[in-house]
Amino acid sequence: MEQKQIARQMVEFNKTAFDNSFNAMSALQDQTEKLVLTFLDKAAWFPEEGKKTMNEWILGYKKGRDDFKAAADKSYQKVADYFAGIEKQQTTKTRKK
Repeated sequence: MEQKQIARQMVEFNKTAFDNSFNAMSALQDQTEKLVLTFLDKAAWFPEEGKKTMNEWILGYKKGRDDFKAAADKSYQKVADYFAGIEKQQTTKTRKK
């Protein structure tokens, strides 16, 4: 097996592992959000300012999570484009021979 193909497969495996881990983390965070919001709705003693702060915190971590995923996807796409460029160059060289 060619080294470039092995490297490409390793990157694809890494991306799949990242996507699965990220999805699991997102599901856990979403469930925690539901739990916290339910608790806050039923906690009459909790001040409104605290509830507002919690909602802002939730929006903040969701934005951070989405930005992190977008950056990771962009990086994986750059690596995929790199390997596609190498394969294209090899195909062009093979046809010229």
